[in-house]
Formats: sequence, structure tokens, C-alpha cells
Amino acid sequence: MAPAAARTINEFFNDTHTTADDYDLILTGDLGYTGTELLHEVLEIEYNLDIRRVHNDCGLMIFDLKKQDVNSGGSGCGCSASVLCSHIMKELRKGGLNKVLFLATGALMSPTSTKQGQPIPGIAHAVLLER
Repeated sequence: MAPAAARTINEFFNDTHTTADDYDLILTGDLGYTGTELLHEVLEIEYNLDIRRVHNDCGLMIFDLKKQDVNSGGSGCGCSASVLCSHIMKELRKGGLNKVLFLATGALMSPTSTKQGQPIPGIAHAVLLER
């Protein structure tokens, strides 16, 4: 999912002629700790982009990795919905955030392709939220 998120971010920036500095927050929906590190690495190596200053991940926001045994994160759709619909939307309404690039990340799981040893495609959809 991290490579898909990296590509989506890069293409979104190219299409909109923007950079990470144009956003208050770039939010991914559960890459967790490992995926977040991989996202940053792919963006820097393949696209020469650094989003660390404005990036956060729903899985990292909703769980405390030091106090909870959640390994790298949690459920992508659950983390994304919980963080976006509560904390992020509230901050947009209050004016704490004005421009958020939200990337829902996921994997296209198929029991058939998995049993056949095929790769699992990662996807990322970008949604721009502005106040």
C-alpha cells in the first residue's frame, strides 16, 4: 500500500501543481509504523519528495504503539473512518485545519490469487478536503 500511496501523492502533486507545503495535513489511512516508514522512503528515493513535516497516519494516530500490542497498526478502513470522521472533520470545522489531503489506502485481497502465489495489489485514493 505504501508504494501506491507514494505514487498517488506524487501524481496528485503533479496534477495540481502543489507540494507538501500547500497542505496542513497529508493523512494516510493505516499504513501503520512500518508502512509509514516505507512511504517516506519511497517518496524520497523515487520522487524526491519529503512529506514528513505534514504527514500523519490514521493507524498511528489511533493506537499507542508503546502501550498497546498492535504491532504495526490496525484495520485500515476502521482507522480511516474513525480518525477522519471524528478528529479531522472537527478540526476542519473549527479552523484548526484548512487543507487536508486524505489518502485511503488498501489492498485488493483475492483468495484465488493469494493461493496461486500472485502479488496483492495495493491501492490509494486521494481526497482533498478544504475548509
